Amino acid sequence: MTDMIEIEVVLDETCIEPKVKIFTKSETAQVEDIINAIESRSRSSFSPIPVNENGRFMVISQRDIYRIRTQGREVLLDTEDKSYPVRGTIAKFENELDQERFFRISQSEIINLYKVEAFDFNMTGTVGVLFDNGVRSWVARRCVKPLRDLLKTRFGNM
Repeated sequence: MTDMIEIEVVLDETCIEPKVKIFTKSETAQVEDIINAIESRSRSSFSPIPVNENGRFMVISQRDIYRIRTQGREVLLDTEDKSYPVRGTIAKFENELDQERFFRISQSEIINLYKVEAFDFNMTGTVGVLFDNGVRSWVARRCVKPLRDLLKTRFGNM
């Protein structure tokens, strides 16, 4: 692979917000660098979330977060395959996270809508959430209508 990247800009009057597609044979460090550069430049106001794992300080990009939830008295940040304890409350994270990407589905959980594979709208009124890593969660009844409204706004009729 060369260091040269082919870039094409398509002007489309129907496009409300810019959209970037990366075509590649495989996910490489170069692709990851491109994604990080675009995100850091376009959404610099949404900082990564600091976590502490066994004395090691790390930061997790908001795009890598699947959900933030409480378990007992602990607040956990879940990525694709790992959970990290974090300092703060669900309400604090709700204010810090990108409102376009994250949605609070219950008193104890905020999800990344971009990591959801499917919503299961049950006839009994419950809504299941299936993440693309296979994890399941449930939407609290009081959050079902706001979720439906959000999805209708973004994606039209459902």
